[in-house]
Amino acid sequence: MAKVKMSKKATAIDMTAMCDVAFLLLTFFILTATAKQPEPLPVETPSSTVQVKLPETDLAIITIGDSGKVFFGVKAPDVRIRTLEAISDEYKISFTDEEKKRFSLMEEFGVPVNQLRTLIALSASERNQKGLQSGIPHDSLNNQLEKWVKAARNANAEVNEKQLNFAIKGDAKEQYPEIKKIMDILQKQKVNKFNLVTGLRSDNF
Repeated sequence: MAKVKMSKKATAIDMTAMCDVAFLLLTFFILTATAKQPEPLPVETPSSTVQVKLPETDLAIITIGDSGKVFFGVKAPDVRIRTLEAISDEYKISFTDEEKKRFSLMEEFGVPVNQLRTLIALSASERNQKGLQSGIPHDSLNNQLEKWVKAARNANAEVNEKQLNFAIKGDAKEQYPEIKKIMDILQKQKVNKFNLVTGLRSDNF
């Protein structure tokens, strides 16, 4: 009996709909993504195998690098404003509502209090120019960092009714005594638990 031969037909899949969906998703992610702001004090953190994530909320970060420069930042914008108001009362320097609003958009800063209004008036790109910010004073004669830490703790307790967490982000090349100064400032205010920011390192190295 003769075998019946099936006719071979070429199969074609219309990818138009798939391409449309892919481009729509790509456009959506591009339009909704938030660009990462450049850091005012870039640091190269030491490596570690620890994989503990920093808290997403109720967090303040103290960054130290560039031969002892210290920057300070609070995550929540409303806590930033309340912190600035407390510093305003402490140093008798008034800030307008517009200045407070601009300050609430600054993730980190590193200048003495008397230079803060000038820094706030600058654009984000101008603030991040290398060498523009000299760091927050934190020596025994003029310990402004201690004032900022205290003000931020009180502000977070008032706004969020929670304890503020702290993280120290130090450059790997920074000398230990400089990092120790920051730890001493925190411990002086009975902040004995804080995070050290590190980069992820493989267990094989």
